[in-house]
Amino acid sequence: MDNVKMKMFCFSLLFMVLLFCDTDAAEAKQGMSLSSQKFEIQKHLNSLNKPAVKSIKSPDGDTIDCVHISHQPAFDHPLLKNHTVQMMPNYHPEGLFHDGKMSTAAKNKNDGSKSINQLWHLNGKCPEGTIPIRRTKKDDILRASNMKSYGRKTNFSTIPKPESGRPGGVGNQNGHQHAIAYVEGDKYYGAKATINVWEPKIQQPNEFSLSQIWLLAGSFDSDLNSIEAGWQVSPDLYGDNNARLFTYWTSDAYQATGCYNLLCSGFIQINNEIAMGATISPLSSYHGSQYDISILVWKDPKEGNWWMQFGNDYVLGYWPGFLFSYLTDSASMIEWGGEVVNSESDGLHTTTQMGSGHFPDEGFGKSSYFRNIQVVDESNNLRAPQDLGTYTEDNNCYDIQLGKNNDWGNYFYYGGPGRNGNCP
Repeated sequence: MDNVKMKMFCFSLLFMVLLFCDTDAAEAKQGMSLSSQKFEIQKHLNSLNKPAVKSIKSPDGDTIDCVHISHQPAFDHPLLKNHTVQMMPNYHPEGLFHDGKMSTAAKNKNDGSKSINQLWHLNGKCPEGTIPIRRTKKDDILRASNMKSYGRKTNFSTIPKPESGRPGGVGNQNGHQHAIAYVEGDKYYGAKATINVWEPKIQQPNEFSLSQIWLLAGSFDSDLNSIEAGWQVSPDLYGDNNARLFTYWTSDAYQATGCYNLLCSGFIQINNEIAMGATISPLSSYHGSQYDISILVWKDPKEGNWWMQFGNDYVLGYWPGFLFSYLTDSASMIEWGGEVVNSESDGLHTTTQMGSGHFPDEGFGKSSYFRNIQVVDESNNLRAPQDLGTYTEDNNCYDIQLGKNNDWGNYFYYGGPGRNGNCP
């Protein structure tokens, strides 16, 4: 073998060795990266899923962990390390509608609406001294854009701003569309509504449809304080299309604080019967039985905490007042209604439904509703809201119609199908 051939052979051999080493190193690096990711995910799961006294398998595939009240995620907050749990509010709003139990109220009204439950109740209940927490699974975290964003809103411009445009045809607000009723200008110390529950169809997994109450204070752009509660269908968050009870809070316009349900420290739960993020059952059907949930959020004037009640029987817990800046005093705007994500994935408006997926003019049994809409005033009394306004980005896609009568007080029908002949 001459010198030229020998050199070429040596260069080829060296290249193969280097290539093998580089590939081996890359595979080793990738292996370390995957191992590190698995470790971080497991670490995050361990922080979210507290040790359970008892676990209940729900028919929908969820696992509900009964966690000792003193071990819940709220107490991961540095300012709650030595917090004494307030087991009941000092004051409760009194007002216009004393319905008694929801089931009794529905029977007395004979309006076709019925009481509602959570699916996991079919398989057990949590003992006294514990709270039910929906267990977070590995797949839940993997669906998020990144681990840190799991359980949080990634786009902080998701709150309807009625003052920013006229109802109807003003376009898409950062991919979110709404149909809401609202009041603003006074000091509000709480809000209440009974909300019709459906299972709207979602076009894309990264879209959602919800119906909720917002209590707001501060600037929409930078330091907004918000407490939110209602029901939602969110495949990205929960991995299915079930309608689920949810809450959310933020003190800085969704930038760094707050989360859904109990997925971060903040909300302190005291109730052992209702699980945040759990499936609601049964659901309303078109031209059939109608089911609704009642939600009340109000501020305890003595302790300054914001309390949440589900139905007339379940005081769920509270957001400590120190979590907020503006809401340490009062809310300046209350909103009730629906929201969807319109990702326009195929260049057209989404077909994700709001409410029942039908427009408000179809009425009871077909369109979705909010009824018995009230606010809590500075005397801690529930009262009818004054000067209700309405807002939609495009009422050809989703719409809202107000009403008032003796049985339902202030109410509205709302929702729609999304894309249709008039909403391209």
